Amino acid sequence: MSVTEDKQACIIGIGQTDLCRKPGSGMTQLGIQLKASTEAIADAGLRGRDIDGIMPFPNLGHAEAFAANLGCENLRYASIIHMGGAAPCASLQAAGAAVTTGMAKHVLIPAGWNGYSGARVKQTVSQDTASIPGGAIARDFYLPFGLTVPPQWYSLMARRHMHEYGTTAEQLGCIALAMRKHAQLNEAAVMHGKEMTMEDYLASPMLADPYRIFDCCIETDGAAAVVVTTVERARDLDKKPIRILGAAAGQPYPADEITNRKDIFQTGLTIAAPEAFATAGVTPSDADFAMIYDCFTFEVLQQIEEVGFCKRGEGGSFVEGGRIELGGDLPINTHGGLLSEAHLLGMGHIVEAVRQLRGTAGERQIADAELGVVTGWGDFGDGSIAILSN
Repeated sequence: MSVTEDKQACIIGIGQTDLCRKPGSGMTQLGIQLKASTEAIADAGLRGRDIDGIMPFPNLGHAEAFAANLGCENLRYASIIHMGGAAPCASLQAAGAAVTTGMAKHVLIPAGWNGYSGARVKQTVSQDTASIPGGAIARDFYLPFGLTVPPQWYSLMARRHMHEYGTTAEQLGCIALAMRKHAQLNEAAVMHGKEMTMEDYLASPMLADPYRIFDCCIETDGAAAVVVTTVERARDLDKKPIRILGAAAGQPYPADEITNRKDIFQTGLTIAAPEAFATAGVTPSDADFAMIYDCFTFEVLQQIEEVGFCKRGEGGSFVEGGRIELGGDLPINTHGGLLSEAHLLGMGHIVEAVRQLRGTAGERQIADAELGVVTGWGDFGDGSIAILSN
C-alpha cells in the first residue's frame, strides 16, 4: 500500500436506528442520534473516548452535547455545514480533510430527527420564516403567494424541465416505483410490504404540479451515523475501510432564489461533481451504483443529469425500462431512499453505500460492487457528492 493510499480518508463505522412513522419514537432528536452514533462507533471497533471530531447535522444538535453523552474526552474538531440535505456528503469531505491533516483521528457524523412525530416542515416555516433557505427573498416573494414548502419550491424546476425536454409524469413514476421496489428487499424500510404499480402512482393525489404524493419523500423518525478515519488507522480496527476517493460540495447562483437563475437547472452538484470525479480519478461510467438524494422524484432525475450519468434532457429516458433498478445499468437507492425507506437527511444513503461496498446488503446486494456515488441535495439546490470505493 502506498503512502498516499495509507493516508486516505475512509468510512470505518456505520449505524442506523429503527425507522418509524407513527406518533412518537419515544426518544428526543438528540437521543435518537446518540443511538445511531453509539452503533456506528461500536461498528468501527472504537469507544466513545476515541472520537475526537464531531460534525452534527445543522440545527439538530451540538458537538458538545454529543461529546458529553458519548464520553468523547478529547474533542479537538467540531464543525457544522449548513447545506440542508447536502450536509452529510459535504461533511464527508470536511471530515476527510480533518483526519488526513491531523486535526482529528476519528470523526463522527450523525444525522437524525423526529421528522414525523416532531414539527413538520410547514409548521417550522410558519413559526420561523428565517429557517427557510431563501431567507428574505423567499419570505417576501414566495410565502405571500403560497410557495411555503419544498414540494412547491422544487416543482418549479420539474415543470420547467417537462416544458423544455418533454419529461413525463410516467418517467417520474419510474423513479418512485424503483425506490418502492427496492424497499421490498429492505425489511427496515417504512414502505416494506407496500408495493406500488404505475397505476397506483398516477392515481395518487396531486400536491404541487407535477408532484403527486408518491413523488414526495416520506416523513419519518430515525437516525444514522458514520465514523471517518484514515486507512492507516483503520488497519487496527475490525472493519474493512470504505475509501473516500473524492468528495465536493457547491451552491447554485443565486443560492437563495430559484426562478431568476440564468440556468434554472444548474445546482451545486453541477459544480461539485466534476471536481469530485477529477479527485477520485474515475468517471461516472465507472460507478456500480448511485445513492441519489431523493427528496422528490424529479430531483433524482436532475441529479442523474448534473452528475454526468447522462446529458441534460436525457434523464427521462435514462430512468425508463428498469435501468435504475437492481439488475439495471445503474441501480439507484437500493435501500428505498427517502421515498420509500425513510428520510434520514441523506445519511441513510451513505450507510447503504457502505453496506453495498462491504457486501452486506443481503437480498439487495449488487454483485461485485466496487465503486459507488452518493449525492446530497439541500436548500434551494445546494449539492454535494462523495465517491466511495472498497
